[in-house]
Amino acid sequence: MIRKILKIASFGALFIVIAGISAYFTLSLVIKSEDTVIVPDFVGKDVVYVLEILTELGLNTKVRGSEYSADTPKHHVIQQEPNPGAEIKKGRDVRILISKGTESIPMPNLVGLSHRQAGIIFEENDLCGGQIASTPDAVFEKEMVIAQVPAPGNLIRRGTCVDLLVSTGQRPVVFKMPTVTGLPLEEALVKIEQNELAPGVIRAEQIAGKAPRSILDQDPPAGYRIAADTAVDLVVNRRRGSATGAGSLTGRTGNFFRYRTKDGYLRKHLRVQVKHPGFSLDLFDEFVRPGSDIWLILPADKNATVLVYEDDILTRTLLPHTKR
Repeated sequence: MIRKILKIASFGALFIVIAGISAYFTLSLVIKSEDTVIVPDFVGKDVVYVLEILTELGLNTKVRGSEYSADTPKHHVIQQEPNPGAEIKKGRDVRILISKGTESIPMPNLVGLSHRQAGIIFEENDLCGGQIASTPDAVFEKEMVIAQVPAPGNLIRRGTCVDLLVSTGQRPVVFKMPTVTGLPLEEALVKIEQNELAPGVIRAEQIAGKAPRSILDQDPPAGYRIAADTAVDLVVNRRRGSATGAGSLTGRTGNFFRYRTKDGYLRKHLRVQVKHPGFSLDLFDEFVRPGSDIWLILPADKNATVLVYEDDILTRTLLPHTKR
């Protein structure tokens, strides 16, 4: 009876040992399966897709570098390590080599595009900007590409520098400067306006035998080749005994401002500043002879204040409400 009990007890103990060993191995396999993953095949896959999958699998992405490839598209994986099917633990690194695309590409056609658009295409195709020349053109608008080297369609290597010929717009109309010397100031200004020119700096001198307020000199001179909107500087004959200081003249083209520098022996630093709400600009900033009359066109802005500095000393202020 005792022997039978011992035999049953031995079988029970053996069963417990076997069950324990089985449970241990089963648990180990479960834990091991939770800590390891099978590496997928990433070769030829888009790098964004690869990053998403590796993140989901709990693996780290390490980029070994990038190189040109004739077989693998740009931004796709060329090689990977570990190889597809390998079993690795979570948290380990998967190293990938990314394609930069084919090294040789057809040269894109940039003709008719803006210079800015051409720069974007350079970046997209790993090209560099070369020399830029410009010329007027009647067909292509300003900043548009007229021609390129290498020519469109030629097979080139990435990194090639591309030279561009860019349009500056239509060629300006050039004509001869009309004669305004000898005309009264008002007529000279009208003639300048009729020829689509712009009045520039107006100075005053006093010469006997010349009609008061007549034009003594002009710059550019008569017959000089000029383009539209060229500024024309004038020298006006001052009336004898005219008052010194500052004043203004209203002509048919707008408001004019006159200022006479103080007498002396040294040149005067004259600066006329126009202050607008929010910003200011220098309308005139030069060294002039003492006793010189300076004529300037005032801005049409009624909110502008004019400040006159002679040798950096404020000598005159025209407030908005004082200008006529």
